[in-house]
Amino acid sequence: MAETEHITVADTSSGPGGMEEPGQSVDIPVVELLTGRGFITGKSGSGKSNTASVVAEKLLDNGFGLLIVDIDGEYYGLKEEYEILHVGGDEECDIQVTHEHAGKIASLALEQNVPIILDVSSFLDEAEAETLLTEVAKQLFAKAKKQKQPFLLLVEECHEWIPEKGGMGEVGKMLIKIGKRGRKHGLGIVGISQRPADVKKDYITQCDWLVWHRLTWNNDTKVVGRILDSQYADAVEDLNDGEAFMMTDWAEQVRRVQFHRKQTFDAGATPGLDDFERPELKSVSEDLVSELETISEEKQATESRIKELREELDKKNSRIAELETELQDARDLQRMAEQFTDALVGHVEGTNPGRTAKDEMRRKRERRRAGQVQPADADTTAADSAAEDPAPDSADDDPAPDTTSGGGFGDAFSAFADDGVAMNGGSEAANGASATGATADGASKNGDGATADGAVANESTSDDDSQPVQGSSDAALEAALAAVAEEEEAGEGGAETEDGEATAYRPEAVRDIEADIADLEDKTRRMLTYYRDHGPGTPLNAHFSAGGSGDRTAAYARNRTLRLRGAVEHVGRGKYDYRLAELVHEESDETLDDETARRYATQIERAVLRRAD
Repeated sequence: MAETEHITVADTSSGPGGMEEPGQSVDIPVVELLTGRGFITGKSGSGKSNTASVVAEKLLDNGFGLLIVDIDGEYYGLKEEYEILHVGGDEECDIQVTHEHAGKIASLALEQNVPIILDVSSFLDEAEAETLLTEVAKQLFAKAKKQKQPFLLLVEECHEWIPEKGGMGEVGKMLIKIGKRGRKHGLGIVGISQRPADVKKDYITQCDWLVWHRLTWNNDTKVVGRILDSQYADAVEDLNDGEAFMMTDWAEQVRRVQFHRKQTFDAGATPGLDDFERPELKSVSEDLVSELETISEEKQATESRIKELREELDKKNSRIAELETELQDARDLQRMAEQFTDALVGHVEGTNPGRTAKDEMRRKRERRRAGQVQPADADTTAADSAAEDPAPDSADDDPAPDTTSGGGFGDAFSAFADDGVAMNGGSEAANGASATGATADGASKNGDGATADGAVANESTSDDDSQPVQGSSDAALEAALAAVAEEEEAGEGGAETEDGEATAYRPEAVRDIEADIADLEDKTRRMLTYYRDHGPGTPLNAHFSAGGSGDRTAAYARNRTLRLRGAVEHVGRGKYDYRLAELVHEESDETLDDETARRYATQIERAVLRRAD
């Protein structure tokens, strides 16, 4: 195609503003039309859409490519004479499309030279229409950079996309980009609007050719006066239908012209009283439609699959909700069972029905200070026997509870040891003598243990038999008293923590709590450290952080040990929280204020919890 090729679209006319003899042909260079920027404006009924259709018909007659963005559904009449693909959002189109068809639409238009009407008037959702137009414009620009083929994008009612005032959407930004940079790639654009005052002036002033049909609104005529001249601002109000002032870069003066009448069906004409007869329209190749239908079918298949997956997800979410409800019910039942078990244990013990777990801890501390209780073996594991039944005593068939556990039933049965009932593995008799297998009055159940006079009878058990080892209760008592004296002497000396904070005169309750925590099994202390460092958490998480396994029984057994000592408390939804400062405040009979209690709690943490770090 040579640059000298032109299309004839109008003739010059007489009247105010006309500078040439009427009846002369008005031509437009095809290259300037296809690759440049144009603007056609005029009030409704003045002939602007007819002018655009004439330009389109002339291009189609010569086999040039174009894509028309139809806002009002008035260009399908071109199908009366031309094989043009009509795409949009309803059944009146050759095929219904969405933004997913944008790439294929641009490919057909540029690469296969298929003329297309993109009818966005048939979309009920404006956002969907904008998205489609944005994607088509992007694809056209991208493909034009590679194709380098002259092509025209004709956009109706462009003031909706590139407004003078207000924000500009993605469509407008893309159209402005084509207007500024499309020419070098062969991509031209023509904007059509009935309100030039509402169109962004940056676009109008950069156009290579402009057509001004009749305008009567004052704001619109002012635009004519600024761009053409004041004489045209007055004359533009009196133009006839189809008549316009034409200003181009390739002509030296503004011409008053009368555009030709379009040859195809005028679908944009105002309906009259006559019967409406739609002409027979040309159909397009089935191959073109099938390519777009394939995309539609793939989209429908994708949507169906998405719908199926969403339904499956809804079912799974419902099942998860059911399981969460069942889990919560199970937790509630577990808590009820624990409470019931505690009540039964308290009833079986019968030593002091009103005694609470904290009372038992306090009583144990008092007996430790008297030298009657030795610290628990650090290697005993609270979780290993948390839910086991008490093992029967080897000497007779009476059941004896296991107190080597740090939680579970071992904690519940700890009152037996406090009252002098013998435990497996080293519990103390009521008179202070250590007697494994001793009865409450100090008499040995197997005949070899300590009696009520305080004699010590430690039982060493092997797989074959048991041999008693005799000792002196006086020696044990002297050792306990010496330990107490040494502790008091250390207190008078003013011992300090690592950071220099004095601990010489700490209350007895503080020292007792520190001793209790120091006696805990290592993993149990690590669980307490977890609660201190992380705040509310589940026993399973605390146990795992402490180096334990995922054994639920073990986790809750160790956690129960902490709860009975008052070091943690349940805060709802299966979570427990750290409360050492509160415990110090309570054990001091609330004589310490909150700040002092927190300070002592910090000293305890430095002394014993660091072992679990």
